[in-house]
Amino acid sequence: MDTASAIYKGKVSFVNYEKFFATIEYLQGAKQKSVNCKTNADDTNKKPHQFRLGDVVSFQLRLSDRGDKMTAYNVKYLYNEAIDLLIQKSALENRFSGYLKKVDDKYFVKEWDSYILFPLKLSPWEMPPAPTAENEAIAFKLANLDKPNALVAELFSHSFIPEYKMAWQHFKNEIDADAVVMRVSPHAVYLGLFDNKIQAKLSLADAGKASLKEGDIVSVKITHLSDDKIAVKRVEN
Repeated sequence: MDTASAIYKGKVSFVNYEKFFATIEYLQGAKQKSVNCKTNADDTNKKPHQFRLGDVVSFQLRLSDRGDKMTAYNVKYLYNEAIDLLIQKSALENRFSGYLKKVDDKYFVKEWDSYILFPLKLSPWEMPPAPTAENEAIAFKLANLDKPNALVAELFSHSFIPEYKMAWQHFKNEIDADAVVMRVSPHAVYLGLFDNKIQAKLSLADAGKASLKEGDIVSVKITHLSDDKIAVKRVEN
């Protein structure tokens, strides 16, 4: 079979997140081989997959740009047995151990046993981990369990900003809050609450009959609040 048209199958054995490449181990005949691929390539016309250790992939081979060695391209994710096992375990107890890693100002959690790296999901109102927390053991859970390709880690221990705690008090006790109009678009009014540390929006229909402009102050009631979402409605005086 022509090497250029042949489709191979292998397993990701190494990922360099800083330099955007991965190593794939595969068999060619009876011989074990390895080849590198770019992890930020868009040759499949899709959003690049977040490659992890143990990913089973299909790929093709071609000469590298320098022409001195073969490189993998058209790399397609097939499955990852270790991730499947973690998802199964999460159905019984969604609690795992790992440690924090930071790559290009982005936080990840490396699972203790599999060494698989998961992006860390932080709330918009959560303070990022302290630099001293990097490489320290932490407890986390997995989110997006219905989308194995988009799994992320969430910490069990959060450190929210004081304004988020104030927002919770207003939400729980149904207390009105003052909001400053930060921007008005054709579809929504964007608000800043609690010294603009919490952002929310109103649809134009919910904003009221009177037109609002930047800098106006309106009273709102928080109708929904979670770690990553807030909903408010205007309170007419």
